[in-house]
Amino acid sequence: MLLIMTVSLITFTGCKSDDDGGDGGNAANGTIEASVDGAGFTSLNITSIATLANGNLILQGNDADGKGIVITIFAYDGVGTYDFTGADPLILHTAVYIETDINNPMNSQSWSAPFDTTMVGSVSISSETDDNIQGTFNFTGQNANDNSQKVITDGSFNLDKQVL
Repeated sequence: MLLIMTVSLITFTGCKSDDDGGDGGNAANGTIEASVDGAGFTSLNITSIATLANGNLILQGNDADGKGIVITIFAYDGVGTYDFTGADPLILHTAVYIETDINNPMNSQSWSAPFDTTMVGSVSISSETDDNIQGTFNFTGQNANDNSQKVITDGSFNLDKQVL
């Protein structure tokens, strides 16, 4: 019983790396902004939302060119920093950068984090209200088709939040 309690304590404290969510970033209201391999990305307000459902938080936004970012925090626990690492298979927060090929959807590509047991980024929730959530993120994603990588830096979000 003591072993189960110890493992559970380690697992649940591993959900968040700290309680400091940092600053809120620079994203305009209703958007996700980032630099993808040095190129700017800004989602459209109409395609961007934060959804809290069953204890999990999903942040998502797409631009007009079919590019998008989706971040999922499993077992969301409020303001703080959550790491993208595959080191603990029980706690897995994920980030994906997607490039949709509108002319040939089967040719769409995505770069996911984490892709191994190393820490490849994090997302920090700096503030949350009943209808808004703000924070910052960065990650390196890897494409499962060709193992290419994309580096997403200077990410921030300022999203309307819905609770399901």
